[in-house]
Amino acid sequence: MGAEEIIIPLAFFGVIFGIVYLFFSTRNKERLALIEKGADASIFNLGKRGSSWKIIILNLAFLSMGIGAGAFLASLIDTYSNLGDGAMAAVIFFMAGVGLYVGFTQTKKWTEE
Repeated sequence: MGAEEIIIPLAFFGVIFGIVYLFFSTRNKERLALIEKGADASIFNLGKRGSSWKIIILNLAFLSMGIGAGAFLASLIDTYSNLGDGAMAAVIFFMAGVGLYVGFTQTKKWTEE
């Protein structure tokens, strides 16, 4: 067993631990600084952010529909033309992007109400 097989997972988990530790310690320091200055405690409430899972599901749904439509269009293009595999990947990625854009616009409309 080489040293790489041990060092790489340790380094990976060390980086993940460092990022999580830095995130929580910074958030704690920011909150303590706001409390010391006498800021209103209502900024810590979730408010509208509590329904963020609905936004994620909506965007994932539109992304999935875009990928599905792209795969369907790519199979049609492959069947009826002699374009290569590059065109198939391009159509799939393009339709995934269209799905993300539609999800973004629908999310923006939904959150403005």
